[in-house]
Amino acid sequence: MFGLAAVADDQLDQLRGRLTVFNSNEVDGQLYNNEAVSNVTGSNFVTDGSFAGMSGFSTVIQNSGNNVLIQSATVLNLQFQQ
Repeated sequence: MFGLAAVADDQLDQLRGRLTVFNSNEVDGQLYNNEAVSNVTGSNFVTDGSFAGMSGFSTVIQNSGNNVLIQSATVLNLQFQQ
């Protein structure tokens, strides 16, 4: 289906039942010597219906200021059970 060979049962047996979870977000944003002069900030709104028809994972990042560093990361942990 995906163009990959199936993993043999004996190989899967070695990977089953592990409880190790490792999450890593490596964000390292930096701002230097920024200047905002005579700027006007605005408003942000998430209103009714903003996510209508959405599927999958959504992320909303809003910024109503000046000289803002926004960093975003997502950690997704999946657990498959039979």
